[in-house]
Formats: sequence, structure tokens, C-alpha cells
Amino acid sequence: MLGSCGPNALTLPEEPVDRAATCGVVAANGARLATQDIQASLPFEAMGRIIHYPLLAGSEAGSFSSQVAVKVQGRMEELQEGIGEGKWKELVPACKAAFPATEVKEVKLPADRFDAQLSCVELGDFLRSALERQGEYANELADYRRLGMKLETTLSSGVRSRAGPDLGARQEVRRKALATIAKAGPPVAVMKECLARFG
Repeated sequence: MLGSCGPNALTLPEEPVDRAATCGVVAANGARLATQDIQASLPFEAMGRIIHYPLLAGSEAGSFSSQVAVKVQGRMEELQEGIGEGKWKELVPACKAAFPATEVKEVKLPADRFDAQLSCVELGDFLRSALERQGEYANELADYRRLGMKLETTLSSGVRSRAGPDLGARQEVRRKALATIAKAGPPVAVMKECLARFG
């Protein structure tokens, strides 16, 4: 639930899922306000900024949890109506402070080439799974798919050499890579850097 310091003041919830979901709704409201045609689809970069909050919440423990991310997305839908009517603007500074990764201006990929490539592929896969059903972003997501296809053969053998034959251990390497790249900046900006480096 949203906290209140006074009769009209809103504060972020303490609970991590609710906090991320609240800021996701704030980001969505801000993106919608910036769109002249309220019936039009949001720009791809704006969708990336919104989906960043479930990604960050799911990455908080250092290994990405899809269960946490799904909870945040579900909570965002529940909170949408309750954070309307302009009051959401009061929460913008608090969301920036709570989630500094959303405000990163200069994206820095992991220094190690393998780590950077793996992180890029995992982030591209995350965005595809989150946004693919909305067909209007097909061109951008196709670029991410091509990047994944280009790098996956090399990455698969690299993951196996790091984690061994155990499938769970290999998946954990990938989850950690996604959790790391989540903090590098807004997802679309990060993927732009990925494509420039490895595309």
C-alpha cells in the first residue's frame, strides 16, 4: 500500500514488490503523459523503462528471479488506478532515489567480453519475453533475437565451461548475468550499446 506522510503526501511502500510496482506505474503514467495520442502505443524506449522495474526487483538478490518479476507486473496492474489523477508525480523523486539504475546516463557493459555478451543476450531475451506479444515492437525485438542467435553457440560452450554439465548451475550463471546487467541502465539504452558492440 502507498504510505502517506500527510493528508495528500504519497511515499513509496517498504515492501520490495510493491515499491517496484509503484514506480513502474509512475513510469507508465509519465510515459503516457508524454504521448500526445493517448490511444497510441507507447514508444519502445518508454516500454523498456517501465519493464525495468520488474527486472530490477527480480534482480535484487543478485540472481534474477522471474517469479518476483511476474509478481511486480501483476501488482502494477492492480495499482494502476490507485496512483492516477496526477498524484503519481509526487513519487517521481522517490522512485529515482529508490532505483538509481533507471537514471543511468552512460551505459557501461561488464568489462569481461564473455560476461558482457552473455548479459546482453539474457537482457534481450528478457525484453523479448516481456514485450513480444505486443506486435508493434517486432522490429526492435528482431534485432535482439539476431544478436542472440549470433552469440549463443559461443556463449553456450562458455557457460558450460564455467558451470559444468549441471543444467541448474548453467541457468544460474545466466540468471546472475541478467541481474548484473539490470543495474547497467535503462534496458533499451543498454541493448543499444550491446548491438553497437556485438551486433
